[in-house]
Amino acid sequence: MRPVDRAQLERIARRWIEEGWRHGNAGVVDELHAPEFVDHDSAGRPPDNEGFKLGIERLYAAFPDLKAEVTDLVVDVETGAVAVRWSAAGSHIGPYLGADPCGRTVRFKGIEIIRISGGLIVERWGEWDGIDLLEQLGQVHL
Repeated sequence: MRPVDRAQLERIARRWIEEGWRHGNAGVVDELHAPEFVDHDSAGRPPDNEGFKLGIERLYAAFPDLKAEVTDLVVDVETGAVAVRWSAAGSHIGPYLGADPCGRTVRFKGIEIIRISGGLIVERWGEWDGIDLLEQLGQVHL
């Protein structure tokens, strides 16, 4: 296993967000995830690489112009963990979370924690403000 430094961990995390969540490139999973990758918050999808790709594909089918931005990055070199706070916006033109397309631009945010080992992402935990998104999509009223 090759050693990983702070800059390398940050580069991997930023590329993961940029490619996967800014450009909708599900292929980034093949490049940056370890074969044994586990998604601890898979939202009902298989908790593996194929399930994670499916999540990206579904998100971009509903929000094809989605753009995610890294707001903050916190790196723990000892454990290889990187916490990423992000925000995103996109036009809702396909069904998502039971909501029919509304055509509006919606904004949402969340936090991802990934663990990197040997230069590859081996685990992911993530939380995002789904209630706010559902409210913007007209699915819930607060």
